[in-house]
Amino acid sequence: MRRILPLVVLIALAAAGFILLRGVGWDSLARHQGQVTAWVSGHPIGSAVLFVIAYILTAALSLPQATVLTVAGGLLFGSVTGCALTVTGATIGASILLVAVRSAFAQTLDRQRHRIPARVQHRLKRDGFSYLLALRLVPLFPFWVVNLAAAVAGIRLAVFLPATLLGIAPASFVVSSIGAGVGTILAQGRTPDLSVIFAPRILLPLLGLAALSLLPVLFRGRSGVDA
Repeated sequence: MRRILPLVVLIALAAAGFILLRGVGWDSLARHQGQVTAWVSGHPIGSAVLFVIAYILTAALSLPQATVLTVAGGLLFGSVTGCALTVTGATIGASILLVAVRSAFAQTLDRQRHRIPARVQHRLKRDGFSYLLALRLVPLFPFWVVNLAAAVAGIRLAVFLPATLLGIAPASFVVSSIGAGVGTILAQGRTPDLSVIFAPRILLPLLGLAALSLLPVLFRGRSGVDA
């Protein structure tokens, strides 16, 4: 029962997420941005809590509304606060997914993990933070794919949580900053262009940060340190 309880919680979250987020999209954000902005201004704490809950559901269930919510966070709360709320909700949601998958499918994951060479398992255990941080920093890997890969690789929650928190912050700030100035674009009935995150001026610094996060791994490899 303890093993399937997280999965039951995830199913309950799925039902709540469907109800809460079924109407969330660019069209609905454009139609209601005036009312929502006014409500957020009148209820700053309550709206922030509700936003984090919505993002937890989105991340835990790998729902497609994540990008819209990140942009909405910047629009409603500003670049910095919107990014902070997004990162908080995404990290908690991803951690819930990790625990649920690992608990409900422990035996299956163990069988798959045994197929990974012992040397690779040792490196994942030793350098899991660096590997996961690098994957999080580069916005080329789908968020949910990295979550499931971490579960299969056996990344500990104590490593998964800070690596996720730090790794998704830069890209989240970029998208939140786009959201902070997107009101006029939505009012004109247009969709925000988020391809800017793949522009060299954005992507190259993120790749540089990912490379820096792997420096400890490279150093240990060159020095022949295995422990």
